[in-house]
Amino acid sequence: MQIVTSNSVSDQEQLIEKMEIFKIQGRDKRGRKILRIIGKFLPARELSTESLKKYLEEKIFPKLGERPFSVMYVHTDVQRSDNFPGISTLRSIYEALPINIKENLEAVYFVHPGLQSKIFLATFGRFLFSGGLYAKLKYVNRLDFLWDHIRRQEIEIPDFVYDHDETLEYRPMMDYGMESDHPRVYGAPAMESPTPYSMRCIS
Repeated sequence: MQIVTSNSVSDQEQLIEKMEIFKIQGRDKRGRKILRIIGKFLPARELSTESLKKYLEEKIFPKLGERPFSVMYVHTDVQRSDNFPGISTLRSIYEALPINIKENLEAVYFVHPGLQSKIFLATFGRFLFSGGLYAKLKYVNRLDFLWDHIRRQEIEIPDFVYDHDETLEYRPMMDYGMESDHPRVYGAPAMESPTPYSMRCIS
């Protein structure tokens, strides 16, 4: 992650708050709180790993409490040069999470994953993230499939996400639905993916 050194940690925390990158909002169909993360809003070039960790520790984790929760990460329009902090930063943040937060995180819904992110996580995800995080990951290629798991009326989705979703009407069938390398992780019925695992690189 590239850092704008003129910004103090306090300034960076205020920027995170202003952009509403992280927001606890709504519940999923199993009653768990949802931590909504909008990747496009993350000004990665202006934030340090330290500021991200500090903000999460002070502003987000206390609100999650001691109960199970899920994460909805929206990857729509994320660009490596602008709003992607890098795998090493993400891993550093995850490894620094308190043990109770790791244990209570039960599901990660990855909305609008790009092909590159799918291939990378399928290949290296198991090795980069300890504590079973990779096993909790589900790719959600269309919003219609997200509402099978999340209470639609309780969560805000930016307009650009809906716009992108509409463009997927013209994509091949392999871009539809929900996919997971671990379809039975949650103990819930697995959703059939039209994409054969043989096309998923390393599964």
